[in-house]
Amino acid sequence: MDTEQTARPGWGIFWMIVTGLCFVAVTALVKILGTRIPAPEAAFLRYLLGLVFLIPMAGPMLRAPLTRRLWGLFAARGAVHTIGVALWFYAMARIPIADVTAMNYLSPIYVTLGAVFFLGEKLAFRRVLAVIFALIGALIILRPGFREVGSGHLAMLFTAIFFGASYLLAKLASGKVSPAVVVGMLSIFVTIGLAPLALMNWVTPTLWELAILFGVACFATMGHYTMTLAFRAAPLAVTQPATFLQLVWAVALGALFFGEGVDPFVVLGGLVIVGSVSFISWREAVLKRRVVTPSMHQTKG
Repeated sequence: MDTEQTARPGWGIFWMIVTGLCFVAVTALVKILGTRIPAPEAAFLRYLLGLVFLIPMAGPMLRAPLTRRLWGLFAARGAVHTIGVALWFYAMARIPIADVTAMNYLSPIYVTLGAVFFLGEKLAFRRVLAVIFALIGALIILRPGFREVGSGHLAMLFTAIFFGASYLLAKLASGKVSPAVVVGMLSIFVTIGLAPLALMNWVTPTLWELAILFGVACFATMGHYTMTLAFRAAPLAVTQPATFLQLVWAVALGALFFGEGVDPFVVLGGLVIVGSVSFISWREAVLKRRVVTPSMHQTKG
């Protein structure tokens, strides 16, 4: 394990806390945006406005040796991520912030399963138990049969699946080109993929709505950057448990500013899922293997 990583666990936790605050700000802004702008259009405008942050990446992207296989990976990732982003925007405008945040923790679990089925990685018994507990956590949140499971909750279930597929494809591409190229290509392909969906039901946005969506792009970009700082400062096994604080802030935000109340089942289910993801990360660190499961923050639009 990198000694530089283990030397600064406090900074790793600090940057992960900042990352959580950034992504809570993203969800709050999307909630404020509301439903007047259709979800695909809102997602398209967020990515279109965020292209300004790709300017520093222009050099590495132009110099990257892109093969036909890499183009195929980027296109496939762009397609599944496009669907995931549109579903996330749809869910965010329709269900409580805490529900979206808690269910988003499922993405690393889907990545773990996908790595087994598509990348040939082993699934040890302990990891099987962690996956099972994570799925139980999802059932605690949804409580089918005890409350109505709306379209927003179903959208979040599929969001996590599509984001999981996106990061499996990113794993395949990351060994060939730099992270800047992987991130830049994702932004370009998702913007292109969302464009026709946005034009199908276009609603002219106001300047205020554009300002909100630019804020979403800013906080999302900042969150990904601070997340990178967290991973450089400390191993994932140290920073992963801090992600649960995002659910705490999401619950507080929903209750204080959006009148959503506090659902103890959502908090409990989120805690079960985060515990499962943290356990998987810890086991990977103990076994000195490359961590397969990404932070749930990586699944954000």
